[in-house]
Amino acid sequence: MKTKTISKVIRAKMNEWFETIDNEEVKELAKKNTIVTGGAIASMLLKEKVNDFDVYFRDYETTRAVVNYYVNRFNPKAASGIPCQIYVEDVNDRIRIVIKSAGIASEEGTDTAYEYFENRPAADAGNYVSEILGDPGEIQDTYDETEDMALQIEDDGPKYRPVFMSTNAITLSHKIQIVNRFYGKPDEIHENYDFVHCTNYWTSWNDELVLRKDALEALLTRELRYVGSKYPVCSIIRLRKFIKRGWHINAGQILKIVMQISELDLTKPEVLEDQLTGVDAAYFMQLMHKVKEKDPEKINSAYLVEVIDRIF
Repeated sequence: MKTKTISKVIRAKMNEWFETIDNEEVKELAKKNTIVTGGAIASMLLKEKVNDFDVYFRDYETTRAVVNYYVNRFNPKAASGIPCQIYVEDVNDRIRIVIKSAGIASEEGTDTAYEYFENRPAADAGNYVSEILGDPGEIQDTYDETEDMALQIEDDGPKYRPVFMSTNAITLSHKIQIVNRFYGKPDEIHENYDFVHCTNYWTSWNDELVLRKDALEALLTRELRYVGSKYPVCSIIRLRKFIKRGWHINAGQILKIVMQISELDLTKPEVLEDQLTGVDAAYFMQLMHKVKEKDPEKINSAYLVEVIDRIF
């Protein structure tokens, strides 16, 4: 897809979303501080289906305001039908959504078993909603190279309502994913990204689409180039998703990930939990629950291996 078309698609999508925010202060903050980056731009460049638009914000104030806005408008039920207690926690300027239940919350209760959504980052929560929790409708997109966009979304509910929450992200209907784990300028956000092909971005304050040369080269060759991440464990889990989609990675890139992991002490619960940020898999939640129940002095790699084997 042409860059001008991509920019128009994102601009139209964001403007439509902004107009659904009925708090004027929050709306103005979002208009002035939104960053769209990640897989959506990569998918459009490759003329592939866009799963969702990953939204970040460039400052703490906007992130906190938007998260509070949607948490206050979310009335979820757990699978049992019992309402969840949800609140926003702020520790050392990290904004977390705390859900007093299984660690996630959906728009409605469901009889569907809580299944493992393997290796999906927080930004993929929308897929989980569709496949497991039954968010209404299958999303289909078509993009017209004449610079028109047609979004055909079968959903009878209000546009851009919160339908799914986890610690790190809020899924809105109609394909918006708000990531609250990180905020800052695009380069600061991309310090937490692992593969370079996802680092193109659009910014609302100047309506600018930035395409990075190294990201475009990786997209052209479908090559996973690891640029380093604060979360290498999450990165190595995510490899399976990309390889399934036809991407390839050389041994050197994998070695770079492993070298970063070797510097971590994953037997420390706080380190392991932090490294699983962005995975949000049900089984990993169970793993952390078991680890936190254990005496920290008795946690070692043998214990973790045993727990992992039992859970998976």
